[in-house]
Amino acid sequence: MYVPSRYLRFRLFVLLAFAGAAVLLAPPAGAKQTANWAKPQIKAVVAHGLMASSVSAFKPNAPLTKPELSEILAALPTDAVVYPDTGDDTTTTTSTTPSTTDPTTTTTPTSTDPSRDPTLTDTTTTTTTTTPSGPAPGSPTSGVSVSVSAFDTALVKQLGLNSAAARFRFVMRQAGIAAPSRYGTETVARMLGLRINHPASQDKLELLPSAPITRAEAAYSIAQLLAFTGEETQWVEDTSLSLEMPTLNAWQKRILNYAVSFIGYPYIWGGASPTKQTVFGQTVTGGFDCSGFVWRVYKLRSYAGEGMLKSTIRGRTTYVMSGEVGRSKRIAMDALEPGDVLFFGAKGTRSKPTDINHTAIYLGGGWLIQSSGYGVAVVPLEGWYANRFAWARRPLAEAGLVNVYSVSGS
Repeated sequence: MYVPSRYLRFRLFVLLAFAGAAVLLAPPAGAKQTANWAKPQIKAVVAHGLMASSVSAFKPNAPLTKPELSEILAALPTDAVVYPDTGDDTTTTTSTTPSTTDPTTTTTPTSTDPSRDPTLTDTTTTTTTTTPSGPAPGSPTSGVSVSVSAFDTALVKQLGLNSAAARFRFVMRQAGIAAPSRYGTETVARMLGLRINHPASQDKLELLPSAPITRAEAAYSIAQLLAFTGEETQWVEDTSLSLEMPTLNAWQKRILNYAVSFIGYPYIWGGASPTKQTVFGQTVTGGFDCSGFVWRVYKLRSYAGEGMLKSTIRGRTTYVMSGEVGRSKRIAMDALEPGDVLFFGAKGTRSKPTDINHTAIYLGGGWLIQSSGYGVAVVPLEGWYANRFAWARRPLAEAGLVNVYSVSGS
């Protein structure tokens, strides 16, 4: 029903799923922020004649401004969706150069908290435009700053994926979910891997969707875009056409309305708040780890007439949450309903609670919403997610708010 996981950007989603694991351990003591964490990406965009005349003139921590964004967009390739060959003689000139991963954003996961998988980049770069002639633009340019969501919207439009973004949002609205205006473009941006999750020691670098985007963050996204082959954007286009949502009951709508309101919020290790919070001794922006996201939706939110809903989930970590329901109340994949809390482990359906290292909320139609490597985002329940799916629980049924409590359709 959905596009196979062979597509590169979906493989990135799969690899970064571990970023949602929420075994609450403190980040390494004495860790320092790296001011120029995006140096490889900055080098890439400068080499394309974008954003600065040199790496030393780049000023990565300055906010990106609207005049700069307009200048960037004018020099980037457009409408990158690749359509099937129609047999005509139209050709596109491309150039291919190797790219490397950014070692400053790669950390090795541990057995207790595999929350920082490597951020990968493609091995080829294909563009449909040539490097602009003349001197590179100055760095930076004065003007009104650009928010993260506005920047993502601009890149999605640049890639010819406005219609796909609109379809993602329309399907949710049609199902009765009041998805925010940024829902479609943030969904697309994160499916394409345009956002990055910083290591826990650098969580102060994370940004809310409404925050001004820094030039370093912008450079990271642009470098990703310049590496696209067209397969990535075609996958998003195809996936948007196949998306469907089931009919939702009133309680499912309440839960999912609140969950999708956080689309685009960053992954914060130990985070469980949409506003400024202190975790592990450092004050950071709003955001969530995987279990913190579920905790916020089901534990910290008050719903009218909720009864015992708050008391259904008691533990803060993934493995405790997963072990709070006995085998007789575990939900199998073929019996999932919107609002169910999903659990993933290395042994799949043979996992024990101690093996569980990721959690998410089921949207319906084969999709889930989670806080993971790209922040709060949605992704199809296939590939890694299908292979690692252990079981789910149904808090709405546990609290007596829905009548159906099917555990398996097999």
